[in-house]
Amino acid sequence: MRSILLAGAALVATALARTVPHRSLAARQNGGLPSTFSWTSSDILVRPKNDGRNLAGIKDPSIIEYEGVYHVFASTAKEEGYNLMYFNFTDFDKAQEAPFYYLDQSAIGTGYRAAPEVFYFAPQKLWYLVYQNGNAAYSTNPDISNPAGWSAPEVFYPNGTPTLIAEGLLTPQQGYWVDMWVVCDEANCHLFSHDDNGRLYRSQTTVAQFPAGMSEPVITLSEPNKNDLFEAATVYRVDNSTYLLLVECIGQGDSPGGLRYFRSWTSSSLEADEWKPLAATQQNPFMGEANVEFANGNRWSDSISHGELIRSQVDQTLSIKPCGMRFLYQGIDPQATGSYNALPWNLGLLTQTGNTTC
Repeated sequence: MRSILLAGAALVATALARTVPHRSLAARQNGGLPSTFSWTSSDILVRPKNDGRNLAGIKDPSIIEYEGVYHVFASTAKEEGYNLMYFNFTDFDKAQEAPFYYLDQSAIGTGYRAAPEVFYFAPQKLWYLVYQNGNAAYSTNPDISNPAGWSAPEVFYPNGTPTLIAEGLLTPQQGYWVDMWVVCDEANCHLFSHDDNGRLYRSQTTVAQFPAGMSEPVITLSEPNKNDLFEAATVYRVDNSTYLLLVECIGQGDSPGGLRYFRSWTSSSLEADEWKPLAATQQNPFMGEANVEFANGNRWSDSISHGELIRSQVDQTLSIKPCGMRFLYQGIDPQATGSYNALPWNLGLLTQTGNTTC
């Protein structure tokens, strides 16, 4: 009888092994994230319109799906400078048909505004748009679908550039304070930003105080080669137990503005300032030339640059699932030329392959 029971147990175990997806120990420790990634890219989905704005490119998209509608905020770029835009759609294949609303028509106003992040701050029942304007700025809106409803810019640092960041902007060479990103846990909201000199900074304030009370920044991650930790950091919560950090880097290879790819790290806490490399090399990136295939073989961009994962929740926790991920990004014709502000960036969509079931 004992041998029959053991044989039955073995059969059950074998059946389970065939039906339950295997996840490695590393994946279980990283909120279900694998250690290697692969993606397919769409063709160009969104490019500037011939509407009199004379834009060179559309950049830095932030995207959120809310009640079946994709809402996108992005930078508008041309030689004269940057501002912000908004559009929405329900079908990616028809994204280019969406009307563009330029946010200089709202109280956000004219002048330098770039690199937006959008999220819903549930405690206040307000949408927040975070962006750079020479400081770390934000505007609020009770209705994400009303682009005219954004408030005038306010800043997280009323006294100007924090001392630590100001010092970092000068070493090893002139940098730029860019790419502000807010993510909250249950107790605190954390503001990340870059100096384009190889350092990622973090400040925090309590959820109750947000957006006021940001602390003096600390260096949360740094690299001696600034290209290995360049800009466009985004941070997400995965499976309620892990935080995923993505940073755009400049690798070896030719592409307008430098060959862009993303490294990744994980942590169990936003405050620990200890991030463990995940897929963190140009050869094994989170996403980049090495692991992105293009639809119909039409590789319209070698660079995978500034963008955002589509989140599973719209609130301030920025939660995602570790499988079936999609990333809206900026890409560029490898043969494009011109000054940096006038480069012709367009938007495309990456879809994760090989890890479609959580």
